[in-house]
Amino acid sequence: MCGIAGAISFIEDMREDMKVYEKMQSALQRRGPDQRGMSLFREAALIHTRLAVIDINGGRQPMNFGKYTIVYNGELYNTAELCHELEGEFEFSTRSDTEVVLKSYIKWGSSCVERFNGIFAFAVYDEQEHRVFLARDRIGVKPLFYFKSNSKLIFSSELPSLLEHPDIPHEIDEYGAAELLLLSPGRTMGCGIIRGVEELKAGWCGYYSADGLKLWEYWRLRAYELRESFEQTAEHVRELGLDAIRRQLVSDVPVCTFLSGGLDSSLISSVAAAEMKKNGKRLHTFSVDYRDNEKYFQKSHFQPDSDPEYISCMSEYLDSEHHLTVIDTPELIEALDEATEARGLPGMADVDASLLLFCREIKKYGTVALSGECADEIFGGYPWYRDKDIRMTDGFPWAQSTAYRSRFLCDDYAELINAEEYVYSAYRNTADYSEKLSTDSPLEYRMREMTQLNFHWFMQTLLDRKDRMSMYSGLEVRVPFCDYRIAEYLYNVPWEYKDYKGREKGLLREAMKEWLPEKVLWRKKSPYPKTHNPAFLAGVTEKLRSILDNGGERLTQLVKREELERLLRHEDKVQWYGQLMNLPQTIAYFIQLNYWLERFEIQLK
Repeated sequence: MCGIAGAISFIEDMREDMKVYEKMQSALQRRGPDQRGMSLFREAALIHTRLAVIDINGGRQPMNFGKYTIVYNGELYNTAELCHELEGEFEFSTRSDTEVVLKSYIKWGSSCVERFNGIFAFAVYDEQEHRVFLARDRIGVKPLFYFKSNSKLIFSSELPSLLEHPDIPHEIDEYGAAELLLLSPGRTMGCGIIRGVEELKAGWCGYYSADGLKLWEYWRLRAYELRESFEQTAEHVRELGLDAIRRQLVSDVPVCTFLSGGLDSSLISSVAAAEMKKNGKRLHTFSVDYRDNEKYFQKSHFQPDSDPEYISCMSEYLDSEHHLTVIDTPELIEALDEATEARGLPGMADVDASLLLFCREIKKYGTVALSGECADEIFGGYPWYRDKDIRMTDGFPWAQSTAYRSRFLCDDYAELINAEEYVYSAYRNTADYSEKLSTDSPLEYRMREMTQLNFHWFMQTLLDRKDRMSMYSGLEVRVPFCDYRIAEYLYNVPWEYKDYKGREKGLLREAMKEWLPEKVLWRKKSPYPKTHNPAFLAGVTEKLRSILDNGGERLTQLVKREELERLLRHEDKVQWYGQLMNLPQTIAYFIQLNYWLERFEIQLK
């Protein structure tokens, strides 16, 4: 796992900007704290920082073979199979999957990505053909941003690194403003917020040469008719799930798991613990809570119970070495700025900040952790899949607040952007992108749309969060449910199967019932834990109040001051995004937005 960056030009001599590249590399240092590397050519600069996980000594980058040089961020889970296919043509000098990716590209060209099972973003420079190949994994677990001018392409894993290059403007226009205030922490696929910056879309790849940048989609969710019984489907899910988890346990450094006591993390932990016991090892599990949370916890439709008793149940069941991180309110508020730094954008407020602090504690034990992200999106676990009224609502089900959000947009941008039209267009484009069958019932038709909406929006927000918060601490987090084979298969499983026994993720529960105690197996879904302490609302209110009292010029150029004042009076309690971002998180979001605007000296265009 690493940070990658680079610049390519067929006009300028790229060897002359060494100091710029060093700044870009330094901005990625937290992402790859173990090793640094850089290769300079007349046409290209390739930059790398490494978090060493497999073949610590042999996997240094940039890696060169003949006329090809690669910088790679990711992990392949079918390395052994690919090596077997390639060994008749190549000798391998390392056990690193970087070498496998490079030689796969040499053998199969751009179609190599169709053979990879993993999470990745990489660039291969071909010195003889004078071009660079760029690719990103199917699901979009690993990031890759880029900026293209008339004569140059600049790319990086993260926005802060990209912004170290002097060619990139520290500016947002009305579209960046609309993303920040109408859609964030979600982002339109491919949007980099900064003017002129884009993100290579998940499942896309392409070439940059003297002819320009040519990108194409190599993977998407495809619709087909599933002709399996429920029992066959459950068996198929069990095989895919077990295989994905076991593949992702391979590492030369210690592996641990997140454990919330919910279905997804508990399943992964159970399989991981069993595999480690075969080798005489004991699994380390990690959970997070907040000071005084039990005191202030209140049941809700979204969060019917708290985690501790289920975590204790699972830890005993697994005989794991369990570690609990307890976060206090002042440190959570203080971490809002650092979480913005880590994401490179304002994000999910305390939901980001708590994960950042949590990952920092996990890193003290190990370098690789497995987490349960994406099962809800793929298996239909969220309330908006299950509530008949919400799922048929024409719009993003997790963000029905456009009218409220639009009140914050400054007059200059509000005149240029029709808020309702902007958000609805983003929603409709994604829903229409869903591949369907003529034989789909109205319910299956809508469920394909719901899956695609979650896949390209809500899931990407959570993957961004998990990647940036973990990698900022030098921790690699793997997400077994993001195995593309699971996503492909589940896209075509009927809702009747997914909704087995009328329970969220009923199919997954039935398929994996032998791996969990009954109490955890049928526990009602509970989201990522957040603080219920009223001190958090008081603390973020005080912090935003201080920002406004001391000027807040950048923030109030973009956001109407009178609406921020209204927010601080706690007059409205509108859900900002999903289940976890309400009034306290909305205030915290504007604290993060202010920090981002000031830290990166963002100008309004």
